[in-house]
Amino acid sequence: MSVVFVPEKLRSKVEVNQETLQRLLEENDQLIRCIVEYQNKGRAAECVQHQHTLHRNLIYLATIAEASPSPSTEKIAESL
Repeated sequence: MSVVFVPEKLRSKVEVNQETLQRLLEENDQLIRCIVEYQNKGRAAECVQHQHTLHRNLIYLATIAEASPSPSTEKIAESL
């Protein structure tokens, strides 16, 4: 199960580290492959389910990226 589906009250306890990010990226890769396969078979309902999960994962990753300091910000802080 994706970290994305962890209830909000427990989500802050989930450690976001390189391993977690890698699992999400691998899951997204698998979801995209499934979506393409279902599209080729004309199975729209299954596509929508996987697209919804992919969308949640991408929003979660974007939220993490926005909350993380950029490398240039860290360098500026170090120089002060």
